[in-house]
Amino acid sequence: MAILHAETFPEAAVRSRAKTGAADAFPPADQYGHALFGAETGGPEPSCPIDRHRLVPPVFVPQRFAKLVELTREPVYRDVVLETTIGGFRSMLPLYVSAFGSTEAASIALGISASRQAGRLGIPMVVGENVMPMNSYGRLEEDAERSLLGRISAYQAEALDGYGGVVVQQSTEDADAEVWNLVYSDPNALSLLESGRLAFELKVGQGAKPGLGGMTLMGAEAAERLADAYLLDPVVGNGQVLRSSSPGSFTAEILKQQIRLMRNNYPRARIWVKLPPARDVAAAARVAWEAGADAVTVDGAEGGTGWAPRAFLDQVGLPLGECLRRIGDERAGREQPGLELAGATPTCLLVSGRMWEGARVAKSLALGANAAGLGRAALIAVDTDPDNGLVNLVECLALELQLIVSALGKYHVEALDREDVWNPAAGY
Repeated sequence: MAILHAETFPEAAVRSRAKTGAADAFPPADQYGHALFGAETGGPEPSCPIDRHRLVPPVFVPQRFAKLVELTREPVYRDVVLETTIGGFRSMLPLYVSAFGSTEAASIALGISASRQAGRLGIPMVVGENVMPMNSYGRLEEDAERSLLGRISAYQAEALDGYGGVVVQQSTEDADAEVWNLVYSDPNALSLLESGRLAFELKVGQGAKPGLGGMTLMGAEAAERLADAYLLDPVVGNGQVLRSSSPGSFTAEILKQQIRLMRNNYPRARIWVKLPPARDVAAAARVAWEAGADAVTVDGAEGGTGWAPRAFLDQVGLPLGECLRRIGDERAGREQPGLELAGATPTCLLVSGRMWEGARVAKSLALGANAAGLGRAALIAVDTDPDNGLVNLVECLALELQLIVSALGKYHVEALDREDVWNPAAGY
């Protein structure tokens, strides 16, 4: 039985995909021959910059011709390769499962279901900050499935050989609990470490509430146990307490040194950095990459699965499209011929925020991202079908990506570029 709802998200569409799978990329088959289909017009102006872009196929398709020569036949959309590299991991698709954190929506069976299916799909999975301080590590506890180790073990149990990976996120309070040290030294995570499929992500911020730390509601008894680690505020009433994490204090030098410390202390793990949709997001991404981060994740203001103040949900933080524009301009400036850093620093960019269908993912990739994260969509999918909901959702999204990339005259998802999108507001 479904337990989640998401009023500001296309919940019904995601649940339909979680039930139907790839067939949901098309109108209902029983309407074929009876209904006439065309573009919807007259709707409200999209608020997100990415939604205002359109994907624009060309007439002349030299890459399709090259593929024809390679295959000795006309290529079709199923010839599009979706396999890629995400933050140092081989991935079957340009997708990953975003962090759910300690929110109650994922602290039960849904987090485990998402972990299993992500492993089966061969895509990376991020385990959110505060999972261990809130739910324990899981070595000895009877309720191990709620724990950090429970999610890691569930992923490993169905992981596709050679693909995917687990990314363990850490914030200020997690550092006090030595989360990374525990994972890095745990025999249960050794196979991930030895196969190069373990990463640690430094959480600098998040999309739903940039500038704030994570927030969770809890009962007074549970709050008392965590009183030394978090800010506890009885503001919500009803016997519940608002538990808030520290957002952390960062300067460019602090961020640089933290990443270097991570590389030094955990040399066999990949290093990811998660940034909020901040006004200086491009500068922060540059600092992270130059310090040696394997990937930078950016949450758009549209992102978020957890608890957040109402004012932040609609009015705080840059939209993902603007983050991509600023980072894209920064990259373009650094890659000009003759610059000292040109081509020297890997710049893997991962993005999340309202991802659930192929067109938005394709636009994000064309605008400079390397992969897109599924957050709310992943939770709704496993809430719909705990065994196959996420797999079905991703299969539908993957088919849409193949259709779109093929229509653009390209046959590898990594070939998407800014030429493939049109932004009427910007004139390109």
